[in-house]
Amino acid sequence: MKLAQREGILITYALGSCIGVCFHDPVAKVGALLHIMLPLNMEAGRKNTLKYADTGIRETLRQMESKGASRSRITAKIAGGAKMFEVSGSNGLGNIGQRNIESVKATLRRENIRLLAEHTGGTVARTLLFDVVSGQGCIRSYGHEDIIF
Repeated sequence: MKLAQREGILITYALGSCIGVCFHDPVAKVGALLHIMLPLNMEAGRKNTLKYADTGIRETLRQMESKGASRSRITAKIAGGAKMFEVSGSNGLGNIGQRNIESVKATLRRENIRLLAEHTGGTVARTLLFDVVSGQGCIRSYGHEDIIF
C-alpha cells in the first residue's frame, strides 16, 4: 500500500488475479493505492496484513484517517481480479480473481466506503495508475487502449 497527500501518482503493476484499490478523499486530498493479493487473512500472526482484502482495506482506511481523511468522504475504485489460469476440478475455488473481487466489495460495503468504479474480471493483467489529487485512475493492459476511470 502506498499513501500520498496533496500530490502524487501511485502505481501498481501486474494486477492479474490481484485487485488494486484506489482510495480517495477529495477534501483532504489524501489518496492510497492498495494491492490486494488474497481475499481473507485467516491465520493469526501474519506479518503483512495489507495483502489481504479484509485487513488491508481496514488498515489503509486507518492510515488515511490519521492523515486527515474522513470515512464519510472516502471513495474507492477497483481494478483487477482476472482469471489468469484455468484450474480444473476445483469447483470455482481456483478462481482467486473472482474471490478477490467479492471479498474487496464485501469489505468496502462493511466499511461504508462507496465504490465509484470498477474494471474487474477478464483474463488480462493490468497496471493501475492513480492520481491522488483528482482521484482519476488509469488502467493499462498490453494490447488494449488505456481506460480512464
